[in-house]
This record gives sequence, structure tokens and C-alpha cells, in this order.
Amino acid sequence: MSGCQSGTAPNKAGMLSELSEWFWQERLWFPKGLGWADLEDRDGRVYAKAQDLWVALPIALVFLIIRQIFERTVATPLASLLGVKETVRLKVPHNPTLESHYCNITKNPTQSSIAGLSKKTGNSERHVQRWFRRRRNQDRPSLLKKFREASWRFTFYLLAFIAGLAALIDKPWLYDLKEMWQGFPVLTLLPSQYWYYMIELGFYSSLLFSVASDVKRKDFKEQIVHHVATILLISFSWCVNYIRAGTLIMLVHDSSDYLLESAKMFNYAGWRNACNYIFIVFAAVFIVTRLVIFPFRIIYCTWIYPVTIYEPFFGYFFFNGLLMVLQCLHIFWAVLIIRMAVRFLTNNEKVDDERSDKDETDESDEEEEVKVEDKKDMKKNGPVQNGHAVHNNNHSKTK
Repeated sequence: MSGCQSGTAPNKAGMLSELSEWFWQERLWFPKGLGWADLEDRDGRVYAKAQDLWVALPIALVFLIIRQIFERTVATPLASLLGVKETVRLKVPHNPTLESHYCNITKNPTQSSIAGLSKKTGNSERHVQRWFRRRRNQDRPSLLKKFREASWRFTFYLLAFIAGLAALIDKPWLYDLKEMWQGFPVLTLLPSQYWYYMIELGFYSSLLFSVASDVKRKDFKEQIVHHVATILLISFSWCVNYIRAGTLIMLVHDSSDYLLESAKMFNYAGWRNACNYIFIVFAAVFIVTRLVIFPFRIIYCTWIYPVTIYEPFFGYFFFNGLLMVLQCLHIFWAVLIIRMAVRFLTNNEKVDDERSDKDETDESDEEEEVKVEDKKDMKKNGPVQNGHAVHNNNHSKTK
């Protein structure tokens, strides 16, 4: 038995070694005639290396710790200062049958299911409906949680944009995008590029780690795709020295994200005008950067221009494929953003995040439904207080 196990281990090691050799073969990641030897440090020149990416994992852990401290010591007092009001949600009475259905089957039972649950529990259908409504509300993230999450992202995106702009302001490829390929792939790694990459990669890794506990919106799956595509894009561009292109892509994305998060913060605080006008600025910046600059400037210089310098290779298609995934997500989000902006500009309506969980019934809606039900009861039985009819001895003329 031990002989079989000892024989299996070398086979697995050999398979992993062959897979690693195939994965890192030069013809996949470099133009013809170039390879990993061209990126070896020499003459004081330092180049990006794949093993550098491991640094992002402890950075992601540090971000998770800093976030917890930030949300408690900065975001919570700021929420109080801006007047973020916490909604007190009614806690549903424990009911094993309804709780089991809620957790294991569906949070939104059909009318036939409600009728069946009503018979099982001995409660009225209206009682069962109200229980599920309150149970859903109980699981909805609070305004304070949303505000703290938005304030954390706002802080990072703003600082990242400022840092990225400072790192690129004196670089020629910021103004002439063709300069990003000048001398490729033998491009010296600068300290500012190293830290810009590692911090961005660490942050997006931390978002992926915390996605289970963050506020879930309608575009949850798209957010996961975005985070994974971004991590792959950053990692791949680092390994094959597409760093100049990578820094420009990160800068373009950071240029509008902090505006969206600040609009969310004001929205949660109830500052309607501030939220609306910041959102309109965000929409303009988003459309210009994501639907104009990103596809027609950056993707053009990564898709069209490089083939005039070298023959296409797998890495070229892989890199641009990831960029196209991001662009599809940009178009998806742009439709939502434009829809919200048009609604505000034409009807002066409050800007609401269409990705939020507003499809869940709020307590205010529930209270209105209760009021409607009470009015019906009043018509039948007269005024009601605490579930009991109130006898009114002051007679008045009935219309």
C-alpha cells in the first residue's frame, strides 16, 4: 500500500511540473523572439516577476483589518454626523415551520405555498404573508451598514485615483498612449508602479474575500465577474510586463468610482440634492471614461496598435479578451446609470441605486398595508385600538 502511495506522489509532481512548463511556455505569453530571459534583472534594471504577486495576499488581509477599524472609528461617527437614520425593524416571532420554508425553500412563497403554510401553522394567510415580509426586512442590510461600506470604498478609490495620477502625471504614455509599447517587453519597473499594482491587487482581492458579508445587490454576479476579471487582468499584465497599459486602465477605473460611492453616502444620509448632483457628475465622468476613453483610446492601443509592432500571440488575445469582458460590464452598468440619470433630469425624481434590494418590501410599505387593512376593519367594525374595537359615544352626522 505504501509502495502505491509513494509511486503516486512522483506522478502527481511530474504532472504538475509538466502543467507548469506548458502554462509558462514563452510562445503563449510573449511575441515571437522574446521570452522570460528578457525580463531578468541586469545592469541595475528591475523587471516585474510573477512571484511578486504573492505580496498582494498579506496586503489584502491588511485591507480587511483596516476596513474593520475604519468602519468603526471613522465611518460610524461620520454617519451620525451626516444624520444617517437607522430603521428599527420588527423582529419576527420564532416559527420553526415558516423559518424552515424561508431558509430552505424560498424567501418569497407563492400564494399556494402561503395557503399550505397557513394550514400547517394554524395562522391566517395574512399573518403568514406579514411574517415573510418582516423576515425579509430583517435580513436586509441596514442603512448604517450600506453607509459604512460606501464610505470605505469612497476613501480607497479617491486615494487610489490621487496616487495613480501622481504616479503617471510625468509619464509620456499618459499623453501619448503609443508610448506604452515603446521598448516592450524590456520595460524597467518603477517603485511607484510596483506599489500601485500591489495595492490595487490587494484591494480587489479583499473585496473578493469579503463579498459574502458585503451588501448584495441585483448585479451581484456581475460584481463577482468584475472582481475576478480585474484580478486576472492585473496579475497577467504584471507577469508579461504590460504594466504601462495596466496603470492606465486602473487610473481610468478609479477616476469615477469615488464619485459613485460619495453619491451613495449622501443618499443614505438623506441629502437628496447633494446625492443627485454628484450622481450626474459621476454619470458624465463614467460615460466619458468607460464608454469613450477606455474602448476608443486604451483598447485601441492594446488591440489595434500592437499588431503593427509584433505578431499576435495568445497573451495578446487573453489580455484584450479580459478588457472586452470589462467593457461589456461597462455597457451593462451604463444602461442602469443613464436610466437613473434620465429619470432624475426629466422628472426630478430622487436618484436610487437600481442595483439595490429595493424590490424587497420596506417597513414603510408594510405599515401602509397595515393602515389599509385597519381602514377596512374600521369600515366593518368601527375604530380599532390594539386590536380591540373602540366604542365612540360622540355621534356625528354620517355623510
